[in-house]
Amino acid sequence: MTFPEFFSRVPTITLRDPLADLLGSATLGRLEYRFEDAVRLTGHACPTVAGAWLTGCSALQALYPETLPVRGQIEVAFGDSETRGVTGVIASVLGLLTGAAGRGGFSGLGGHFNRRELLQFGVAGVSQVHFHRRDTGLTADCRLSLAAAPADPLTGQLLARLLSGDNSPDLAGEFHRLWLARVERILLDAALRPQLLDIRLSPT
Repeated sequence: MTFPEFFSRVPTITLRDPLADLLGSATLGRLEYRFEDAVRLTGHACPTVAGAWLTGCSALQALYPETLPVRGQIEVAFGDSETRGVTGVIASVLGLLTGAAGRGGFSGLGGHFNRRELLQFGVAGVSQVHFHRRDTGLTADCRLSLAAAPADPLTGQLLARLLSGDNSPDLAGEFHRLWLARVERILLDAALRPQLLDIRLSPT
């Protein structure tokens, strides 16, 4: 399986999952996630998936500045409904990273390791996405603005031609180049980060 070269330069994130530790699924419960995992989960790389990855990793690092983030101990709340826009796609990536799940999630073992309903939608007072550490109460309100990394004007035109059935290699190649260039900027352009993502921590 071959991914675009820049995927390998996207920083990974290592988490500790107590359930994985208990069941012997990973040594000390340490799980390393790569951007490729989000691509495998969603089936594609796009600005939304890249933005969700950036948001999730950045929020976890802010919430756990000195220790490994603990998967399964974080609640994630969205202001929008699950079916509005790309909220569901973002939620799937954040669920991968945090372990938070909706009503169909894992209900736990012996009163421990519950993941069910740690992922919620349509929560009043949440502007975009809100992370909450269940052990300390520390929260992170995150707001992502993909407008800070605009698409090349030709991208939409090329996509329309591809969707209409024009699948010439040159056309597809140019579309891929422009599409992935935006994804790369979102993930790797450090100078752009302050305009892309705002994270505000609160102790409660």
